[in-house]
Amino acid sequence: MQSTIKLLLVLESLIILTQLISFEFFMNLQFAFLSSFFVILGSSYAYKKMVITDVESNNINEKRDFLDELEDPHELYETEINEAPAEELDLKEIVKEEKKKINTLSIKSLKKGSKAGFSPFRLVPYVFLVLSFIALKNNNILDISVYLPSILLGVVVGYMTSKKVIY
Repeated sequence: MQSTIKLLLVLESLIILTQLISFEFFMNLQFAFLSSFFVILGSSYAYKKMVITDVESNNINEKRDFLDELEDPHELYETEINEAPAEELDLKEIVKEEKKKINTLSIKSLKKGSKAGFSPFRLVPYVFLVLSFIALKNNNILDISVYLPSILLGVVVGYMTSKKVIY
């Protein structure tokens, strides 16, 4: 945690020094860096929290091996083949069983998929990103040639920081 704070302080002091170049350069760099940095940290923390919650509640779906998914993505070879004559098969029961296997869109699956997506740890940085972009654009100081590389810088530093602190 202390190394992260030190890294952030060093980077912020370098960013403040860019004010000597121009105020517009400084504002573009500062807003783009901070917003992308917080987006990465917030996303990492939200997903970590979601995984920990799922592990604690034993809500773990075991995935198949990567090679199995490549060779048989639809699990065609996984099911046992019923070699009974066609007259003895209850087709209605077979169809019901197969329908149970199909994952349909339900409230439960929607809730599970959106758990980390609607976390305040993710939403607040995205709101900051959008509002800072709009503020720069409305004040006519947005410079895309500075803004986009600064976003990349924030993503790289956020990723390295999240690997150290969160995981």
